[in-house]
Amino acid sequence: MSKYHLDYKLLYKQLDSCLGSERFRLRRNIQQLKRKPSEKALVSLQKKLASSIDRRKQRLQNLPKPNYPNLPVSERREEIKQAIQDNQVVIICGETGSGKTTQLPKMCLELGRGVDGLIGHTQPRRLAARSVASRIAEELNSELGQIVGYKVRFHDQVSDNSYIKLMTDGILLAEIQNDRFLNQYDTIII
Repeated sequence: MSKYHLDYKLLYKQLDSCLGSERFRLRRNIQQLKRKPSEKALVSLQKKLASSIDRRKQRLQNLPKPNYPNLPVSERREEIKQAIQDNQVVIICGETGSGKTTQLPKMCLELGRGVDGLIGHTQPRRLAARSVASRIAEELNSELGQIVGYKVRFHDQVSDNSYIKLMTDGILLAEIQNDRFLNQYDTIII
């Protein structure tokens, strides 16, 4: 290990190309390597970084291209997407049936969200989470559990290929206990 100098700046720079959901863990691995350098740890870290970068590239390539039905929210799509892109928190109000629930996650996909982490989307009830997931999956021409999955108590139908995860509010609150910064998500719709 002492035969050459490790470029930690390069390792940290590679984090930008990794999956967002893995950056915290990988950053911690780099810090551990700095404290206790070893050839074995470096090789392991480089494999993890390369794997995460490859999976992110693959998710980006497979990002679905949504189409939109004629709904009031769809008519304001560009304005809503600009607001989402420019702001950390966006509040959208619309009439019942205007398409907020089903179209907002698709707009987030169009912005490239869901690549670094999941688009989390909460619903107050289990049945609503499942039916909204089915509807969005249908609109994206996908099977439920692939591009769009859902998680409710006693049932998890989310795959590694999922971009959107519907869940109850209780599931999101429970996940905070194990992932207090919600690193597995890059967008949350409540």
